[in-house]
Amino acid sequence: MKRLIVTADDFGLAIPVNDAVEAAHLRGILTAASLMVTGAAAADAVSRAKRLPRLGVGLHLVLVDGRPALPAGEIPDLVGADGRFSADLWRTGVKIFCSTAARQQAEAEIRAQLAAFRDTGLALDHVNAHHHFHQHPTIQAILLKLAPEFGIGAIRVPREPPLLAWRATRTGLVQRLGTWLFQARRTARMARRFAAAGIRCNDRMLGLGDSGQMRTNRVRGYLASLPEGVSELYFHPAVSRWEGADAWPDDYDGPAEFAALVDPTARALIAERGIEMARFADLSEMAA
Repeated sequence: MKRLIVTADDFGLAIPVNDAVEAAHLRGILTAASLMVTGAAAADAVSRAKRLPRLGVGLHLVLVDGRPALPAGEIPDLVGADGRFSADLWRTGVKIFCSTAARQQAEAEIRAQLAAFRDTGLALDHVNAHHHFHQHPTIQAILLKLAPEFGIGAIRVPREPPLLAWRATRTGLVQRLGTWLFQARRTARMARRFAAAGIRCNDRMLGLGDSGQMRTNRVRGYLASLPEGVSELYFHPAVSRWEGADAWPDDYDGPAEFAALVDPTARALIAERGIEMARFADLSEMAA
């Protein structure tokens, strides 16, 4: 069986993102969205999500390149003078791994974001992290520790088969192979770790090497090449660009990604190939 979860990241970051998520779910192929509970437009995103009962909403955990849930004074080792998390993933990762204080602060922040999500009243469909920072082994350990308390039932594993992705898009073979070689062992361990704890995961993630560039032709290629099992196709859609500290990089084409999500040919390919659309929460029912 070919099963497909179609996810939008950064839900709640800005109104143009929220507009795209709502429209892509109602008019397109979007089945899930990952909510930034600390995003500037988080309250608006929650309000929309409550009108969309079939949209699987998860937590997009932010520990880098964004705003925290806790006051800066409670997590001084994780934020800068501006009160924001650093965009330096490597330095933040080393600090959390090596420093007891930073680890404790990271756990407190993760707990705070999970609690903020719970306070929305939305069902927790899944958890992932901004810039896939939950690949960090310490972050994984914290999520596993908190999973029973907060009902974490599914977590994204960001592993993309490079040859499958290249055949679907005919772009970036060397880069895709390099990313896979660097991450393969780490993501395999990650999947085993979550599976052992009874947490559901996707078999593969598609679009990882196309972040911000998931245009119509690429999405059609992925749908035409979709293998058996559970695939997650992920996007960063927006109806327009916006300015400010949280604006996406210039090479992220949110409007093109939104157009790909509402492309009628995408729906036709899904029906033609017998692809079963899902949220992460549906995986337990599929396995039964």
